[in-house]
Amino acid sequence: MKTKFKKTTISVIASVLLLGQLIGCSGSSTDGKNSSNGSNAAGNSVSPITLTYFTQDPSANWNNMQDRIGKIITEKTGVVLDAEFAVGDPTQKVAIMAATGEVPDLIAAKADIGKLVDVGAILDLTDLIEEHAPNIKKMLGDQIVRAKYSLEDQAIYTVPTWSAIDERKLKPDYGFQLQHRVVKEAGYPEIRTVKDFEKVIKEYLDKYPTDKNGNPNIGLTLNADDWHMYQVTNMGFFTTGAPDDGEYYVDQETFDVTYHFRRPEEREYFRWLNHMNSIGLLDKESFVQKTDQFKAKVASGRVLGLIDPAWDYGEAQNALKAEGKFDQTYGHYPVTMSKEYKDTSFWPAGFDGGYGIAISADCKDPVAAIKFLDYLASEEGQVLINWGVEGIDYIVQDGKRIVPKETQDKMDKEGNAYLKESGLGLYWNLTVHYGDGIQDSTGNYFTKNNREMLIATFSEPEKDVLEAYNVETWRDLFPKEEEFPERKAGAAYNIVLPSDSKATILMQKMKDITWKRIPEAIMANPNQFDKIWDDYMAELEKAGVKEMEEAYGQFVKDRVKLWSGE
Repeated sequence: MKTKFKKTTISVIASVLLLGQLIGCSGSSTDGKNSSNGSNAAGNSVSPITLTYFTQDPSANWNNMQDRIGKIITEKTGVVLDAEFAVGDPTQKVAIMAATGEVPDLIAAKADIGKLVDVGAILDLTDLIEEHAPNIKKMLGDQIVRAKYSLEDQAIYTVPTWSAIDERKLKPDYGFQLQHRVVKEAGYPEIRTVKDFEKVIKEYLDKYPTDKNGNPNIGLTLNADDWHMYQVTNMGFFTTGAPDDGEYYVDQETFDVTYHFRRPEEREYFRWLNHMNSIGLLDKESFVQKTDQFKAKVASGRVLGLIDPAWDYGEAQNALKAEGKFDQTYGHYPVTMSKEYKDTSFWPAGFDGGYGIAISADCKDPVAAIKFLDYLASEEGQVLINWGVEGIDYIVQDGKRIVPKETQDKMDKEGNAYLKESGLGLYWNLTVHYGDGIQDSTGNYFTKNNREMLIATFSEPEKDVLEAYNVETWRDLFPKEEEFPERKAGAAYNIVLPSDSKATILMQKMKDITWKRIPEAIMANPNQFDKIWDDYMAELEKAGVKEMEEAYGQFVKDRVKLWSGE
C-alpha cells in the first residue's frame, strides 16, 4: 500500500519548496543565498551543498567529483555528490532503505524503485520538473508520458537515465566478442553462429595453448558473480531472436509474456555452453570467480572470446590498450544459435522511462537536486559530460568538435587513469540524455559515438579486421533497426512493479531456481543435461511460473495502454 504521507503531504512540501527556494531544507545554504546555483545574486561564491547519492550501477573510476568535469559541474550547480555504489545485492540494499526510511538525497534503484514508492520515500517530480527543469522538460518532450510510473499512478518518480532520447545506436553493447588476433589467425572467416565462434577459438587454442610467459590461454570465460549472472542468462534470448525484455519474452502482438528460459529455443543455447565446457573451451572458474578475477583474466590478454556486455569488460580492455596490446582487444560479432535467427542488438525499444534517478522525500534541497540534474540535461552539460573540457579533451576545428590524434593516443595509453582524471564516462547516466547521432545547436554531435569519431578511435588491428570484413564499423555487421517491428511496450525489463505484486514475489523464487539450475546444467556431464533441464522446468512450474507470467503480462498491457493514450 502507498502511504497517505506520499499522496498528500509530499505534494504540499514540494509546493512550498518550489515557492520558497530561499528557505530550503536542512543542509541548504543560508542567509538567503540560493544553494541551487553555487553563487548568490551578487555573484559571490557560496559553499557547495553535498547531496548523498546511491546507485545500483558500478563506477570503477569515480573520483568524488574531483575530476575536471566534476569540478565544473559543481561550479555550475553548487552540488557535490557523496556517492555510494552498490556492493553485493543492490535489491537487498534498497529493501533496507525502504524498511528503515534512511534514503539518500538521490537514488538510482532501477526496478527496485517500486519499494521506495510504496512507502512514500521518494518525491513526485512532476511539479519540480515543470518549475525548475526546463532542459529535462524540453528533452523529454512528448515522451514525458513514458516517465509516468503506471497507468494507475501517473506520478513521475524518476528522471529517466537508462534510455536515451532519439537513440541511434552505433555500437553493439551485448553479444559475442573475439580478440582481433584470433580472427586474423583464422583468416577472417564468417562468424555468424555459435559454431563459427567455437571453431575459431578452438583452432587458435590448439595452436597456442599458452601465452608467451607460459600461462594458459582461455577460450571463453563468463562473469557470473552475483547479479552478473544476468549477463550469462540474457544470452539465451539474444541468441534466439528475441530482444532484451529482461526475464521475459514478450509476444509483440498479444503482449502475453513467457519467462524466457521456458522457450525451447533457449534450452539449445545453454546446451551449447554445456558443450563448450565439456570440450575444455569454457573456463572452469566461470561460476566461482569474482568480478575482479574475471577482469584480471581479460586484462591479462589470455581470454580469446567473451560473451559479455562491453561496459562490463571495458575497464579490462582499457588496460590492454594502455599496454599497447591492441590485437588482444575485442571485436563484436552478430552471433546467434543458427542463421534462422537475427541478432537483436539493434531492435529499437523507443524511449524507456522506467529506470532513472529519484529524489528522496527527505532530500536536503529538492530544488538544488533537480537543478543539478537539469544542468546535466542542458546542451552545455551534455557536451561537457560527453566530450570533456575544450582544449584538454577535445578541440574545435573549423566549427567541428574533434579529439586530436595525440589526445586519443593519450586516452588509449592511460586508459582508466585518463577517465578518472577527466571524468569522461562518469556522468552520462546521472540524467536524461541525448542518444548517439543527435546534433546540438552548433551542428555537432552530442556524443562521440558518431560514425566519423568512432572510426577515428579504432586501433590499427581493429581497422585491419573491419577492412577484412569489408565494413567500417562493427555496427555494419549487424541487422538494421528497420528489419524489426515496433515494440509498443518498449523494453519490458524496466517496468517498475509494486513490491507486493505477485510478479515481484514470484520472480524472486524463479531467480533462485534459475541461478542454481543454469550453472548446474552448463557444468554437468552432457548426458545429464536434459534431465537437469527437465527438472528445472518442472521446478519452475511447481513454483508458480505461469501465475507470474500472467501477472507480469498485465503490467506490460497496462504500459501499452498508458503510452498509447488509450
